[in-house]
Amino acid sequence: MSDKVVLAYSGGLDTSVAIPYLAEKMDAEVVCVALDLGQGGEDMEVIRKRAMDCGAVESIVVDAKEEFAADFCVPALQANALYMDRYPLVSSLSRPLIVKHLVSAARRFGGTIVSHGCTGKGNDQVRFEAGLAALAPDLQVIAPARDFAWTRDKAIEYAEAKGLPIETSKKNPFSIDQNLWGRAVETGFLEDIWNGPTEEVYSYTADPAQPRPADEVVIAFEEGVPVRIDGRALTPFQIVDELNRRAGAQGVGRIDMVEDRLVGIKSREVYEAPGAIALIAAHMELENVTVERDLARFKRGVDQRWSELVYDGLWFSPLKSALDALIAEAQKHVSGEVRMTLHGGRATVTGRRSEKSLYDFSLATYDTGDTFDQSLAKGFVQLFSLPAKIAAGRDAKRA
Repeated sequence: MSDKVVLAYSGGLDTSVAIPYLAEKMDAEVVCVALDLGQGGEDMEVIRKRAMDCGAVESIVVDAKEEFAADFCVPALQANALYMDRYPLVSSLSRPLIVKHLVSAARRFGGTIVSHGCTGKGNDQVRFEAGLAALAPDLQVIAPARDFAWTRDKAIEYAEAKGLPIETSKKNPFSIDQNLWGRAVETGFLEDIWNGPTEEVYSYTADPAQPRPADEVVIAFEEGVPVRIDGRALTPFQIVDELNRRAGAQGVGRIDMVEDRLVGIKSREVYEAPGAIALIAAHMELENVTVERDLARFKRGVDQRWSELVYDGLWFSPLKSALDALIAEAQKHVSGEVRMTLHGGRATVTGRRSEKSLYDFSLATYDTGDTFDQSLAKGFVQLFSLPAKIAAGRDAKRA
Protein backbone atom coordinates (compact mmCIF):
# COMPACT_ATOMS: atom_id res chain seq x y z
CA MET A 1 0.00 0.00 0.00
CA SER A 2 1.27 3.47 -0.90
CA ASP A 3 2.05 6.00 1.82
CA LYS A 4 -0.35 8.89 2.17
CA VAL A 5 1.12 12.38 2.08
CA VAL A 6 -1.03 15.18 3.49
CA LEU A 7 -0.13 18.37 1.65
CA ALA A 8 -0.86 21.94 2.78
CA TYR A 9 -2.38 23.17 -0.48
CA SER A 10 -2.76 26.79 -1.53
CA GLY A 11 -3.63 26.36 -5.20
CA GLY A 12 -0.47 28.17 -6.29
CA LEU A 13 2.66 27.10 -8.12
CA ASP A 14 4.72 25.49 -5.37
CA THR A 15 2.01 23.28 -3.91
CA SER A 16 0.45 22.41 -7.27
CA VAL A 17 3.69 21.03 -8.69
CA ALA A 18 4.26 19.20 -5.40
CA ILE A 19 1.25 16.93 -6.02
CA PRO A 20 2.51 15.00 -9.08
CA TYR A 21 6.11 15.31 -7.97
CA LEU A 22 5.46 13.71 -4.56
CA ALA A 23 3.37 11.01 -6.19
CA GLU A 24 6.20 10.14 -8.56
CA LYS A 25 9.14 10.65 -6.23
CA MET A 26 7.72 8.83 -3.23
CA ASP A 27 5.20 6.50 -4.88
CA ALA A 28 2.62 8.06 -2.55
CA GLU A 29 -1.01 9.12 -2.61
CA VAL A 30 -1.41 12.83 -1.99
CA VAL A 31 -4.23 14.25 0.12
CA CYS A 32 -4.58 18.04 -0.19
CA VAL A 33 -5.84 20.32 2.57
CA ALA A 34 -6.74 23.92 1.75
CA LEU A 35 -8.03 26.45 4.27
CA ASP A 36 -10.39 29.31 3.59
CA LEU A 37 -8.82 32.04 5.70
CA GLY A 38 -10.82 34.88 4.21
CA GLN A 39 -8.25 35.44 1.48
CA GLY A 40 -10.80 36.14 -1.22
CA GLY A 41 -9.74 35.75 -4.84
CA GLU A 42 -10.43 32.34 -6.31
CA ASP A 43 -13.41 30.25 -5.28
CA MET A 44 -12.27 27.58 -2.82
CA GLU A 45 -14.15 24.92 -4.76
CA VAL A 46 -12.03 25.80 -7.79
CA ILE A 47 -8.91 25.33 -5.68
CA ARG A 48 -10.21 22.01 -4.36
CA LYS A 49 -10.85 20.74 -7.88
CA ARG A 50 -7.45 22.01 -9.07
CA ALA A 51 -5.76 19.78 -6.52
CA MET A 52 -7.66 16.80 -7.93
CA ASP A 53 -6.74 17.84 -11.48
CA CYS A 54 -3.08 17.95 -10.42
CA GLY A 55 -3.30 14.35 -9.20
CA ALA A 56 -4.48 14.38 -5.59
CA VAL A 57 -6.49 11.38 -4.41
CA GLU A 58 -8.39 13.49 -1.90
CA SER A 59 -8.88 17.24 -1.64
CA ILE A 60 -10.65 19.01 1.21
CA VAL A 61 -11.36 22.65 1.98
CA VAL A 62 -11.80 23.83 5.55
CA ASP A 63 -13.82 26.98 6.21
CA ALA A 64 -11.61 28.47 8.91
CA LYS A 65 -12.45 32.16 8.47
CA GLU A 66 -14.14 32.74 11.81
CA GLU A 67 -11.64 30.52 13.65
CA PHE A 68 -8.73 32.39 12.13
CA ALA A 69 -10.17 35.79 13.03
CA ALA A 70 -11.17 34.93 16.61
CA ASP A 71 -8.29 32.65 17.66
CA PHE A 72 -5.36 34.11 15.74
CA CYS A 73 -6.06 37.65 14.48
CA VAL A 74 -7.60 38.84 17.75
CA PRO A 75 -4.65 37.67 19.89
CA ALA A 76 -2.31 39.41 17.44
CA LEU A 77 -4.38 42.57 17.75
CA GLN A 78 -4.30 42.40 21.55
CA ALA A 79 -0.52 42.08 21.32
CA ASN A 80 -0.33 45.01 18.86
CA ALA A 81 1.80 42.54 16.91
CA LEU A 82 4.11 44.27 14.43
CA TYR A 83 7.33 42.47 13.56
CA MET A 84 10.16 45.00 13.26
CA ASP A 85 7.52 47.58 14.27
CA ARG A 86 5.88 47.35 10.84
CA TYR A 87 4.74 43.90 9.69
CA PRO A 88 1.46 42.61 11.20
CA LEU A 89 2.36 38.91 10.86
CA VAL A 90 0.12 38.21 7.88
CA SER A 91 1.58 34.82 6.92
CA SER A 92 2.93 33.76 10.31
CA LEU A 93 -0.50 33.94 11.94
CA SER A 94 -2.04 31.46 9.51
CA ARG A 95 0.63 28.75 9.76
CA PRO A 96 -0.23 27.31 13.19
CA LEU A 97 -3.89 27.07 12.17
CA ILE A 98 -2.95 25.29 8.95
CA VAL A 99 -0.75 22.93 10.96
CA LYS A 100 -3.65 22.15 13.28
CA HIS A 101 -5.85 21.12 10.35
CA LEU A 102 -3.03 19.21 8.62
CA VAL A 103 -2.64 17.07 11.73
CA SER A 104 -6.40 16.54 11.85
CA ALA A 105 -6.43 15.42 8.21
CA ALA A 106 -3.45 13.11 8.72
CA ARG A 107 -5.31 11.37 11.54
CA ARG A 108 -8.50 11.19 9.46
CA PHE A 109 -6.92 9.78 6.29
CA GLY A 110 -4.17 7.68 7.88
CA GLY A 111 -1.37 9.90 6.63
CA THR A 112 2.14 9.33 7.92
CA ILE A 113 3.82 12.16 6.01
CA VAL A 114 2.99 15.86 5.94
CA SER A 115 4.24 18.15 3.18
CA HIS A 116 4.40 21.87 2.47
CA GLY A 117 5.60 24.02 -0.41
CA CYS A 118 8.17 26.09 1.49
CA THR A 119 11.73 26.67 0.37
CA GLY A 120 14.86 26.39 2.49
CA LYS A 121 15.31 30.16 2.42
CA GLY A 122 12.03 31.14 4.01
CA ASN A 123 10.45 31.35 7.42
CA ASP A 124 7.44 29.19 6.66
CA GLN A 125 9.36 25.91 6.70
CA VAL A 126 10.16 26.61 10.36
CA ARG A 127 6.61 27.68 11.17
CA PHE A 128 5.10 24.52 9.71
CA GLU A 129 7.63 22.13 11.14
CA ALA A 130 7.93 23.69 14.59
CA GLY A 131 4.14 23.51 14.84
CA LEU A 132 4.11 19.90 13.68
CA ALA A 133 6.86 19.02 16.15
CA ALA A 134 4.69 20.38 18.95
CA LEU A 135 1.37 18.84 17.85
CA ALA A 136 2.35 15.62 16.04
CA PRO A 137 6.02 14.68 16.40
CA ASP A 138 5.29 11.24 14.94
CA LEU A 139 4.60 12.64 11.46
CA GLN A 140 7.39 12.77 8.88
CA VAL A 141 7.79 16.06 7.00
CA ILE A 142 8.76 16.44 3.33
CA ALA A 143 9.28 19.81 1.65
CA PRO A 144 9.83 19.27 -2.11
CA ALA A 145 11.04 22.80 -2.87
CA ARG A 146 13.66 22.49 -0.14
CA ASP A 147 14.43 18.77 0.12
CA PHE A 148 14.64 18.15 -3.62
CA ALA A 149 16.27 21.48 -4.59
CA TRP A 150 13.39 22.93 -6.57
CA THR A 151 14.01 26.43 -7.89
CA ARG A 152 11.16 28.64 -8.93
CA ASP A 153 12.05 28.55 -12.62
CA LYS A 154 12.29 24.74 -12.51
CA ALA A 155 8.88 24.58 -10.86
CA ILE A 156 7.39 26.76 -13.60
CA GLU A 157 8.94 24.58 -16.31
CA TYR A 158 7.66 21.43 -14.56
CA ALA A 159 4.15 22.90 -14.31
CA GLU A 160 4.16 23.81 -17.99
CA ALA A 161 5.49 20.39 -19.01
CA LYS A 162 2.78 18.65 -16.97
CA GLY A 163 0.08 21.04 -18.16
CA LEU A 164 -0.92 21.83 -14.60
CA PRO A 165 -3.91 24.22 -14.29
CA ILE A 166 -2.19 27.11 -12.49
CA GLU A 167 -1.78 30.78 -13.41
CA THR A 168 1.79 31.44 -12.31
CA SER A 169 4.24 31.69 -15.20
CA LYS A 170 7.48 33.41 -16.11
CA LYS A 171 5.37 36.39 -17.17
CA ASN A 172 3.68 36.54 -13.76
CA PRO A 173 6.50 35.70 -11.35
CA PHE A 174 5.17 37.03 -8.04
CA SER A 175 4.82 34.77 -5.04
CA ILE A 176 1.66 35.80 -3.18
CA ASP A 177 0.26 34.71 0.15
CA GLN A 178 -2.95 36.24 1.43
CA ASN A 179 -5.58 35.82 4.09
CA LEU A 180 -8.04 37.89 6.09
CA TRP A 181 -5.24 39.69 8.00
CA GLY A 182 -3.43 40.83 4.85
CA ARG A 183 -1.49 40.04 1.71
CA ALA A 184 2.21 39.36 1.13
CA VAL A 185 3.94 39.75 -2.24
CA GLU A 186 7.54 38.86 -3.09
CA THR A 187 9.90 37.68 -5.87
CA GLY A 188 9.96 38.96 -9.44
CA PHE A 189 11.28 42.49 -9.95
CA LEU A 190 10.70 43.17 -6.23
CA GLU A 191 13.87 41.21 -5.46
CA ASP A 192 15.82 44.28 -6.66
CA ILE A 193 15.30 46.46 -3.60
CA TRP A 194 15.80 49.64 -5.64
CA ASN A 195 12.73 48.89 -7.75
CA GLY A 196 9.57 50.53 -6.51
CA PRO A 197 6.39 48.45 -6.43
CA THR A 198 3.97 49.26 -9.23
CA GLU A 199 0.21 49.44 -8.80
CA GLU A 200 -0.19 45.95 -10.29
CA VAL A 201 1.45 44.56 -7.16
CA TYR A 202 -1.47 45.65 -4.99
CA SER A 203 -4.88 44.06 -4.66
CA TYR A 204 -6.25 44.83 -1.17
CA THR A 205 -5.57 48.58 -1.34
CA ALA A 206 -6.34 51.46 -3.69
CA ASP A 207 -3.73 54.06 -4.63
CA PRO A 208 -3.55 56.35 -1.55
CA ALA A 209 -2.50 59.30 -3.73
CA GLN A 210 -5.80 59.36 -5.60
CA PRO A 211 -8.24 62.01 -4.28
CA ARG A 212 -11.37 60.69 -2.60
CA PRO A 213 -13.63 61.64 0.34
CA ALA A 214 -12.42 60.56 3.78
CA ASP A 215 -14.16 57.73 5.65
CA GLU A 216 -14.87 58.08 9.38
CA VAL A 217 -15.33 54.92 11.43
CA VAL A 218 -16.01 54.18 15.11
CA ILE A 219 -14.65 50.86 16.42
CA ALA A 220 -15.83 49.48 19.76
CA PHE A 221 -13.80 47.04 21.86
CA GLU A 222 -14.64 44.86 24.85
CA GLU A 223 -11.59 43.65 26.78
CA GLY A 224 -9.41 44.13 23.74
CA VAL A 225 -11.75 42.35 21.31
CA PRO A 226 -13.33 44.42 18.50
CA VAL A 227 -17.10 43.95 18.74
CA ARG A 228 -18.81 46.78 16.84
CA ILE A 229 -18.30 49.09 13.88
CA ASP A 230 -20.36 52.28 13.84
CA GLY A 231 -22.67 50.75 16.44
CA ARG A 232 -23.27 47.50 14.54
CA ALA A 233 -22.44 44.29 16.42
CA LEU A 234 -20.21 42.07 14.27
CA THR A 235 -17.94 39.05 14.66
CA PRO A 236 -14.17 39.60 14.56
CA PHE A 237 -14.12 38.15 11.05
CA GLN A 238 -16.82 40.56 9.87
CA ILE A 239 -15.02 43.51 11.45
CA VAL A 240 -11.67 42.74 9.83
CA ASP A 241 -13.39 42.02 6.53
CA GLU A 242 -15.26 45.35 6.56
CA LEU A 243 -12.16 47.30 7.54
CA ASN A 244 -10.19 45.59 4.79
CA ARG A 245 -12.69 47.06 2.34
CA ARG A 246 -13.06 50.49 3.90
CA ALA A 247 -9.44 51.11 4.91
CA GLY A 248 -8.25 49.41 1.73
CA ALA A 249 -10.34 51.82 -0.36
CA GLN A 250 -8.35 54.64 1.28
CA GLY A 251 -4.97 53.03 0.60
CA VAL A 252 -4.34 52.22 4.26
CA GLY A 253 -1.91 49.43 5.13
CA ARG A 254 0.70 49.40 2.36
CA ILE A 255 4.10 48.27 3.65
CA ASP A 256 7.31 47.95 1.64
CA MET A 257 10.19 46.71 3.77
CA VAL A 258 13.41 44.75 3.96
CA GLU A 259 12.98 42.38 6.90
CA ASP A 260 15.19 40.02 8.85
CA ARG A 261 14.18 36.46 8.13
CA LEU A 262 14.57 33.78 10.75
CA VAL A 263 17.09 31.88 8.59
CA GLY A 264 19.47 34.84 8.77
CA ILE A 265 19.02 36.58 5.42
CA LYS A 266 17.31 39.84 4.61
CA SER A 267 14.30 39.77 2.32
CA ARG A 268 12.30 42.45 0.54
CA GLU A 269 8.56 42.06 1.16
CA VAL A 270 5.56 44.10 0.08
CA TYR A 271 2.51 43.79 2.30
CA GLU A 272 -1.07 45.04 2.32
CA ALA A 273 -2.93 44.89 5.62
CA PRO A 274 -5.59 47.61 5.69
CA GLY A 275 -7.87 46.09 8.33
CA ALA A 276 -5.02 44.94 10.54
CA ILE A 277 -3.21 48.29 10.50
CA ALA A 278 -6.41 50.24 11.22
CA LEU A 279 -7.39 47.92 14.07
CA ILE A 280 -3.94 47.92 15.65
CA ALA A 281 -3.83 51.73 15.57
CA ALA A 282 -7.26 51.87 17.26
CA HIS A 283 -6.40 49.22 19.84
CA MET A 284 -3.09 50.85 20.76
CA GLU A 285 -4.85 54.16 21.37
CA LEU A 286 -7.50 52.56 23.55
CA GLU A 287 -4.73 50.91 25.58
CA ASN A 288 -3.17 54.36 26.00
CA VAL A 289 -6.42 55.45 27.65
CA THR A 290 -7.15 52.40 29.80
CA VAL A 291 -3.90 50.62 30.74
CA GLU A 292 -1.87 51.81 33.75
CA ARG A 293 1.52 53.31 32.91
CA ASP A 294 3.92 50.66 34.25
CA LEU A 295 1.84 47.80 32.84
CA ALA A 296 1.70 49.60 29.49
CA ARG A 297 5.46 50.09 29.45
CA PHE A 298 6.12 46.46 30.29
CA LYS A 299 3.53 45.23 27.79
CA ARG A 300 5.26 47.03 24.94
CA GLY A 301 8.27 44.77 25.47
CA VAL A 302 5.99 41.74 25.77
CA ASP A 303 4.24 42.70 22.53
CA GLN A 304 7.55 42.87 20.69
CA ARG A 305 8.70 39.49 22.02
CA TRP A 306 5.28 37.94 21.24
CA SER A 307 5.58 39.20 17.66
CA GLU A 308 9.07 37.73 17.32
CA LEU A 309 7.97 34.35 18.66
CA VAL A 310 5.02 34.14 16.25
CA TYR A 311 7.15 35.33 13.33
CA ASP A 312 9.70 32.65 14.22
CA GLY A 313 7.05 29.90 14.20
CA LEU A 314 6.83 29.35 17.96
CA TRP A 315 3.07 29.75 18.36
CA PHE A 316 2.89 26.57 20.47
CA SER A 317 5.92 27.39 22.65
CA PRO A 318 5.80 27.68 26.47
CA LEU A 319 7.05 31.27 26.40
CA LYS A 320 4.38 32.36 23.94
CA SER A 321 1.73 30.70 26.14
CA ALA A 322 3.05 32.55 29.19
CA LEU A 323 3.03 35.88 27.34
CA ASP A 324 -0.56 35.17 26.25
CA ALA A 325 -1.54 35.10 29.92
CA LEU A 326 0.02 38.49 30.63
CA ILE A 327 -1.54 40.04 27.54
CA ALA A 328 -4.95 38.66 28.51
CA GLU A 329 -4.61 40.19 31.99
CA ALA A 330 -3.68 43.53 30.44
CA GLN A 331 -6.86 43.50 28.30
CA LYS A 332 -9.32 43.43 31.23
CA HIS A 333 -9.99 47.17 31.03
CA VAL A 334 -9.41 47.73 27.30
CA SER A 335 -13.06 48.51 26.55
CA GLY A 336 -14.45 51.56 24.82
CA GLU A 337 -14.70 53.26 21.45
CA VAL A 338 -12.15 54.77 19.10
CA ARG A 339 -13.04 57.10 16.25
CA MET A 340 -10.77 57.09 13.21
CA THR A 341 -10.48 58.91 9.91
CA LEU A 342 -9.40 56.71 7.01
CA HIS A 343 -7.87 58.82 4.27
CA GLY A 344 -4.78 59.20 2.11
CA GLY A 345 -3.22 55.93 3.18
CA ARG A 346 -3.53 56.70 6.89
CA ALA A 347 -5.78 55.55 9.73
CA THR A 348 -5.79 58.51 12.09
CA VAL A 349 -7.37 58.40 15.56
CA THR A 350 -9.52 61.47 16.19
CA GLY A 351 -11.43 60.45 19.31
CA ARG A 352 -11.54 57.94 22.14
CA ARG A 353 -13.88 57.25 25.06
CA SER A 354 -14.16 54.55 27.70
CA GLU A 355 -15.89 53.90 30.99
CA LYS A 356 -12.59 52.27 32.03
CA SER A 357 -10.58 55.37 31.14
CA LEU A 358 -7.68 56.45 33.35
CA TYR A 359 -7.75 59.89 31.76
CA ASP A 360 -8.99 62.45 34.31
CA PHE A 361 -9.96 65.76 32.73
CA SER A 362 -9.71 67.66 36.00
CA LEU A 363 -6.13 66.48 36.47
CA ALA A 364 -5.10 66.97 32.84
CA THR A 365 -6.61 70.42 32.18
CA TYR A 366 -4.60 73.64 32.40
CA ASP A 367 -7.75 75.72 32.65
CA THR A 368 -10.04 76.62 35.55
CA GLY A 369 -11.07 73.48 37.40
CA ASP A 370 -7.55 72.04 37.53
CA THR A 371 -7.32 69.77 40.58
CA PHE A 372 -3.67 68.80 40.19
CA ASP A 373 -1.71 70.06 43.22
CA GLN A 374 1.32 71.59 41.57
CA SER A 375 2.85 72.44 44.95
CA LEU A 376 3.76 68.75 45.29
CA ALA A 377 5.73 68.72 42.06
CA LYS A 378 8.85 70.51 43.32
CA GLY A 379 9.61 67.92 45.98
CA PHE A 380 8.78 65.07 43.60
CA VAL A 381 11.24 66.40 41.01
CA GLN A 382 13.97 66.83 43.63
CA LEU A 383 13.59 63.26 44.92
CA PHE A 384 13.28 61.80 41.42
CA SER A 385 16.46 63.58 40.34
CA LEU A 386 18.43 62.74 43.50
CA PRO A 387 20.19 59.54 42.26
CA ALA A 388 21.43 61.32 39.13
CA LYS A 389 22.54 64.30 41.20
CA ILE A 390 24.53 62.10 43.61
CA ALA A 391 26.17 60.19 40.74
CA ALA A 392 27.10 63.45 38.99
CA GLY A 393 28.72 64.71 42.21
CA ARG A 394 30.78 61.53 42.53
CA ASP A 395 31.97 61.78 38.93
CA ALA A 396 32.90 65.44 39.37
CA LYS A 397 35.21 64.54 42.28
CA ARG A 398 37.06 62.01 40.09
CA ALA A 399 37.57 64.44 37.23
